[in-house]
Order: sequence, then C-alpha cells, then structure tokens
Amino acid sequence: MQQVQVYINNERVEMFDFESVTITDSIKDVRDVSKVFTEYSQTFSLPASKTNNKVFKHYYNADITDGFDSRIRVPAKLELNSVPFKNGYIQLEGVDLKNNKANTYRITFFGNTVSLKDLLGDDLISSLTWLDNFSLDYSPANIKTHLTTAVSKTLVDGVTYTNPVQVPLITHTQRLLYDSTSPHSHEDDLSGNVYFEAGSSHKHGVKWNELKYALKLNIIIKAIEEKYTLANGYSQNLTFSDDFFNTTTSNDFSELYMWLHRVKGEVTNGGQVETFNYIVNDFTDESNEQSTMSNGVLSLLGFGQTAGLQKVLRANLVVSSGSVGKSYSFNILRDGLSVYSSGLISGSVFNINVPITINSDYTIQISTTENIVFQEVSWNYSYYDSESQSTVNEDYYTGSINIYQIFDFNITQQVPKMKVLDFLTAVFKMFNLVAYVEGTEMVVETLDAYYASGASYDITKYIDVKESQTNSVLPFREIVFGYEGLGSFLAKRHNELFNEEWGTEEYKTEDSSIFTGGIYKYKIPFEHMKFERLIDIDQTSSPSFPTTDIQWGFSVDNNQDSYIGKPLVFYMARQTADISFVDVDGDNVASGHEKIENYFAPANSNLSLPVFTDRQSINFSPESDEWELTPNKKSLFNSYHSNYISGIFNKTNRLTKMTAFLPLRILLRYTLKDRLVVYGKSYKINSIETDMHNGKSQLELLSDYAPSVIDLVPPTAPTNVALIQGSETSDGFGITWTAGTDNIGVTGNIIDLQQSFYTTIGSVTTYTFTGLSQQVQYKVALYATDAAGNVSPISNILTITL
Repeated sequence: MQQVQVYINNERVEMFDFESVTITDSIKDVRDVSKVFTEYSQTFSLPASKTNNKVFKHYYNADITDGFDSRIRVPAKLELNSVPFKNGYIQLEGVDLKNNKANTYRITFFGNTVSLKDLLGDDLISSLTWLDNFSLDYSPANIKTHLTTAVSKTLVDGVTYTNPVQVPLITHTQRLLYDSTSPHSHEDDLSGNVYFEAGSSHKHGVKWNELKYALKLNIIIKAIEEKYTLANGYSQNLTFSDDFFNTTTSNDFSELYMWLHRVKGEVTNGGQVETFNYIVNDFTDESNEQSTMSNGVLSLLGFGQTAGLQKVLRANLVVSSGSVGKSYSFNILRDGLSVYSSGLISGSVFNINVPITINSDYTIQISTTENIVFQEVSWNYSYYDSESQSTVNEDYYTGSINIYQIFDFNITQQVPKMKVLDFLTAVFKMFNLVAYVEGTEMVVETLDAYYASGASYDITKYIDVKESQTNSVLPFREIVFGYEGLGSFLAKRHNELFNEEWGTEEYKTEDSSIFTGGIYKYKIPFEHMKFERLIDIDQTSSPSFPTTDIQWGFSVDNNQDSYIGKPLVFYMARQTADISFVDVDGDNVASGHEKIENYFAPANSNLSLPVFTDRQSINFSPESDEWELTPNKKSLFNSYHSNYISGIFNKTNRLTKMTAFLPLRILLRYTLKDRLVVYGKSYKINSIETDMHNGKSQLELLSDYAPSVIDLVPPTAPTNVALIQGSETSDGFGITWTAGTDNIGVTGNIIDLQQSFYTTIGSVTTYTFTGLSQQVQYKVALYATDAAGNVSPISNILTITL
C-alpha cells in the first residue's frame, strides 16, 4: 500500500486512513476532440483535525476575519511515498459538520492546466494594458507608412519586436478594383480604382481612412504573459514555452495577425473629443525683400529707420467649400508667444492685422476638434519703401491644407472584444495544440509533436486479466472543421456559388453514410475572410483578365454594408505593386493621391515564404489559394489534425478499457504522451484514473497509429550491483554496477531503494547515497532505461546496513 501526502501552500495536511485519493488524467479525449486544457481534477475529503483546521483557518466559523477564501484556488502538491507526483491547486468546496462540530473538509484537486481557466477568468484582451506599448497615431502618414513599410518596435527594456503592427489592404466599406483602361470607366473621385495615373484629376484609389491597423498574434501572447504575474497580484506567473509561441523565429503562428476592427466603418477615438493643434508649415519657402519663410516660420527683417515708416502684417484663412460651418480657432505667435487669438469661429477670415516688431518670427497655429480643409492660408505684409516712395506688398501662400483630428490609436481600445481564454482556446483549436505544466513553464506544442516525444512502457505483466472492455471509439460519423465567422461578402458568395462553407473541412470516411451517430462541429471563434487578387478590367492586352499583384480584403456583408463579425485573423506579407493611395478630408473629399509601390497583402496562406508548397494555410480544407489560384494542400486539417483524426476514424480502432496495477516507477514517470504496450501492441492513452493508495489504474487506451516506428525493446538489466569498498560514511555509501545494454543505447538508470522509486540518473555506473539513517538495513536495485522510455528488468539486489 502506498502512502499519499497532500501539501497545501507547502503545509502537509492530515488524511483519513480510509480515504481513497483518485486522480483522472487526460489531455486529449476522443469523445470531445475540440476540448483543450483537459487535465486532472478530483474531489476528496480531509479530517477536520487540529492541523487541518489551522490550514483552513477554521473555515466553518464565519465570524473569523481574514479567514480562508474558498473562492480562490491555492497551490498544492501530491506525493507518493514522499516522492513528488502531481502539482496543482486545491479549492475548498465546503465543510461537513456533525453534532455542530467540524468533521470533514471537502476539497478538489486541480491540475495546473485546469487552473488556467480560473487565472484568466472573463478577462478581455482589452485588459492587456501592455499592448498599449504599440499604440500609435491614426493619421494618413502613419497609415501609409505601416501599409508600405515593415516597422519594428523597440521598447524601453531594449527588446525589439519585428513588425508588431502593420496595415493590411483590407477596407471596411470601399470596394476596390483595378482598371487601367484609357480613358477609365472608373475615373470619378474615390471610385476605388487603385490603378495609379499621374495628374491632379485622377483622385481615385484606396482611401487612407478605409484602412486599419493589425496586431501580431504573438504580441497578444506576450501581453498575456506580462499581465498574469505574481508581481501583478496573481497566484502564479504564466509563462508559455517557445515550442510553438515563438516571438523570434518564423513559424506557422508567428506571421498571423488580428485586424484591429472593433466597430463597423471608420476608426473612431472612442468618443473622446480631442483638440488638435496644427502649426501651418505648408507655405512655399522663399525670401522676399524684407523677410524669409522657412518651414512655416515667417521671419521679418529690418525695414529701415525712416521716420513714420508704416509696417502692416496680415493673415488670411480661406475655408474650403466642403468644410464650411466647421469650427476652429487660430493663434498668431510671435517668437512663440500669442499676439492674436481668434476664439472659436467658423468660415473664412481675412486681413487679420498683427502687431509686429522687426527681427521676429511669426507662425500660425490652428486648433480644431474636427477634420477641416482650408483652401489656402496666406501672409501679407506691406511697408513704405523710401527709395521708391511707395507702399510695397509681399505675400506668402499655401496650397490646400487638410487638418485631421489625429488621435492616439490605443490598441486596447481598438482590439476586438474577445476573452483572453477564448482567444487562447481558438488558437489551440486551430493548430491542435496541447498544454501542460513543466516546472514553472506552460509547455505548448502541437499534438503530433507531443506524441512524437513520448516514451513507451510495457505494462503487460501489470494488467488485471479478469475483465476488460473493447468499445467503439467515436459517437459521431463526421467531424466538420471550420470557423464561426463566415459572414463577410466573398465568404458568403463562396457558399452561394459552391454550396460549401469557405475554408471548411468535412471529414468522414467513404462509407460514413451508413454510420450511426451525429455530426461533430469543430468551430473556431474567429472570422475567416476570403480575399481577392484583383484582375485588370482592361482587356486590351489580354482577354483573360490578367491578374495584378494586388490582393485585398472586403469587410462588408451581402448588402455591401460595413461588417464587423468575429475577430479576423489572417497572414500578412509585404508585396510589390503600384497602388493609388488617396488622401481625403473629414468629408471624404479627395484632396490628393499618390503612388505607393509596396503594401501588406492579407492572405489565408503564409505569403512570406517564397515557395508555394511551403506555405501553411489557415483554411481547414485545401481551398484554391487566392494568390496562386491553385489548391493549397497545406491546410490546417492536413498539417495539424489528420494524424489524430484519421487514427480514431480507422475502422480497426477501438477504445480499450482495462485495469492495471502499475508500479511506482511507472506511476511517477509516465506522461500522457507516452505509449503503453500490452501483449506487444502499442496504445495511446486516452485517460488514466488512478487510485493513489494501491496503484490500481483504470485505463482507456486507443490503438496507436503513429507514423513512425516505436522502439519497444527494453534494455537488459544492470548487473553486478555492489558496494564501493571504503565508501561507507555515517549517513551514506556508494555503489557500482555493470551497465545494461540496449538496441538503441542505454540513456539512464532508475535507482530503487527499499523497493520504492528513489531517483533517476544518467547513463553512469556509480552513485553515492547521502542523508541515510544509521542502523537501518537498505536494499538497493537498478533499472536501465533507453531514449524511448523502455525500462529493463530489475538488477540484482544489494543489501547494506549502516
């Protein structure tokens, strides 16, 4: 019989002698293939002893202040025969009383991964304030920069993040097209024709305010780690391994982005009206006889010293017709100090006289809470020229000036509304990931990688042959893999044209129509958009509508109204193409256009990889790739789900239930990625329910259809275990032995002390015990292990008395 020790906040609690502590262990349940974060939990009882009352602070007494908080899970660990077994958390469920006295505490033990749900709770992604390190202005200049140029960000701690925020060519309302026909049939302003043609009359193309920023998913992962720390008052530090969530190396996850599209239509500043102060610096830089102009600063020079000299400086502001009625104010500054303030006005103003002094610098500052356009702003000054005995007028003019109410694009205010836990769950389901705690880190890896690193144990001799069950594996005949969000225009159109949902895989075997059971829907709570690679409407060069190098997304519904949907996730890569980029004022009136030669193309496949066959797609099915116009076989299902799903759908597969009495050396070492071998047949573990007192385990096993060959040959046993002469001390001794042998090589040894698991060491042939007691007879034996986790028979037993 094994002894179970339970520690709560590092304090050992007392146990009932009769209480059975059973742990159910599962990481992937065949009956619910979409479930993630599935690890053990079990409820059991503790006596209301003096020791336990102290640990739980007499919870039964509600009058005690600062008592035990049953709403919070606290750290705990389980040991078998004083050897660490499981780490996790306990939650106090309640206290049973008898004769009005506390009798029993009911607690539930949770594995570390399950506690993730409680740690994250209902927190939204918008609560991850670390994301605001990447906030930036929302302006035409910034949108153009992040649309055309890869922009990295270095934080104050010196860490540089590659392209954390970029702008994809996705419009929220405007329909884009490409028409190089001369003359264009789509020539009118803001038509959405992104074909660029020089000249002030061609103000068509993608409007800057149709575009929004997108955030890399691995930045969200980092923000999660930054929030959930002991320093911020949480019960643990949440740190993910870099097996899959890698911020430095490119992989199938690292190039994914989330579109920062919280509300329909244009970006807003969340209702916060901010005044924007704009220094007019659009004057033509030049010098006149008595002044110079540079970067918007008018420098008045000496006018001579003739008595009675008249000097006049005037400012004029002409509002464009589209901005009539909009409010603004302006200040005239001399050497940085205000010498004239208009107050809040609307409309144009002329001949504002300014008190002047020679050798001073003058600037005009406009303040507004609205987007506003000025047809022109001008300076005029006049003076009396004593030589010509006449008044001289000099002027400086600007062209049209667009003033935008630029505001901070705060990431946390613009990220879609989604729970942190739902975000992680969605990512885990997309890539079929598993998570488990190892030390202080949460290891995250794909299911295939997880199983590939498992060991194997031959448990044939521990099986209770009296009874077992062989059951059908699946309670359903078909699994549908897809996304919840398929409401955007082109995704809807795909369904209408082909009678199938965009990017959706319907997995079934050829004869599934005769199967019983329902359809299992494996849906991801992200939006999944179908993108479009534009064709040139001009057919003069080719009647087959030649494709351009421009791919875009259209976030509207079937009625072509702006669409919000689920949070949109996609790949993004910088491409080369000439695109007309349009600057507009607050009334969406085109004020100019320019050619951009690079842009970030949104995609469902990883365009950053040059070879098409290497590009991972986030379609579950091998859909026709929007860029290549040919099916991409690297679908999510084929890359991350097919091995497991095809195995459980195999008609020869069974869910085998059997009972085993596993020895301590296996109980303390197995993981759920390991294989169990019974009568020469290898199985994957679906679940294990273990009674920790007697080692009786109820096993649910799946036939193993691993693509690689598993080594099932155990090493030979170590031999000649003997005392190292002269090694005895008051509290220990040394041993030596002859190593076992193996077909692929011995990698380590398990030391057995007093017929119990003691420790695991490497491939050596000596070991020294310390910390032992005197006048105790010790029995020592060894097992050899190999890289596949196979364990040898036991060695000879050495008996030593200190």
